[in-house]
Order: sequence, then structure tokens, then C-alpha cells
Amino acid sequence: MLRTPPNARIFRSKARLNLLKETVLHGVIAGSRAVITHRNEMGSSFRLEKLVYAVDGAQIYAQSDESGSGALDEKREFEIFNGSIIPGNHTVTTVMVFRGHGYGIFSYLKGYKFTVRSSHTFTAGEGRQTGVVVKAYEKGNVTTELKDRPAIKFEVNLFAAGAAGQGG
Repeated sequence: MLRTPPNARIFRSKARLNLLKETVLHGVIAGSRAVITHRNEMGSSFRLEKLVYAVDGAQIYAQSDESGSGALDEKREFEIFNGSIIPGNHTVTTVMVFRGHGYGIFSYLKGYKFTVRSSHTFTAGEGRQTGVVVKAYEKGNVTTELKDRPAIKFEVNLFAAGAAGQGG
């Protein structure tokens, strides 16, 4: 009968312990928390039609309003994610599709779609809450071409553990 050497048993025990530790950290008892908030600061020339968010390549939110009802655009600020996250670097990615909005002599804007993609890497600190506010805004001024105006910027704030509701 073959006996497993003591070093191999210790190695397997450590591997099981590390797997258990990783499972616990990835679950509800994670040492970090992230709150991702979407904020729409676009002007009246643009209507938000589609919104997709992903963290580390995994989609966490998707909604579209291709009917043109304006329901998605009317939500000017809302939470996308609020939960535990493994401490370390993470990347939030977003895709926003806007439709031009105009009336009178500017009604031609309704025929235009503007897709804006952006991503940002943030660090979730151990025992900390990281607030990420993703803002859709119009860059430039009246001389900036309409197609160049939609933009996205990220604001990251760190809080002590349990400081929920202080983001943004």
C-alpha cells in the first residue's frame, strides 16, 4: 500500500484552505465593498437609449429603451452595483448609446445615434468601500461638433468600511 508523504498532505491542506479563503472572500464576507453609480448629465440634445455596465469583463447591468419613451433617460442618477468585491484592482466598463433629440428645425437630430465606450481601473482597498460615479456629460461648447460632445468620466472615492451611502 502506498503512503502519501507528509509534505504532500500539508500541500493539499494548504491548497484546500486557500480555496476556502478565496471562496469566502469572493462571497458575502469580502473585505471590500464597491458602489457604482450612474449619473446622466447630458443636455437636452441627447437621450440615453441603451446602457451596459461590466466589472472585470462580467456584465452587471444592461437596459435599453429603443422605443423612445425616454424612461431610461429620465433616470438621471441611480445605483448600478452595491456589493462585496475582492480587494485589488478592478475595471469598470460602460457602453452608452444616445439618440439625438431635437424639435423644430433641429428635428433632424432624431436620426443620429452616438455610442460612447469607456473603462476605468480602480483599486478596492481591504476593509474599505470604493465609490465609483460614472458620469455621462457633454464635453466642449457650442462650437464642438455634436458627434464629439458625448463623453464619460469616472470619479472614484474611498471610504472606511461601513460608510455606506457616502458615495457620489
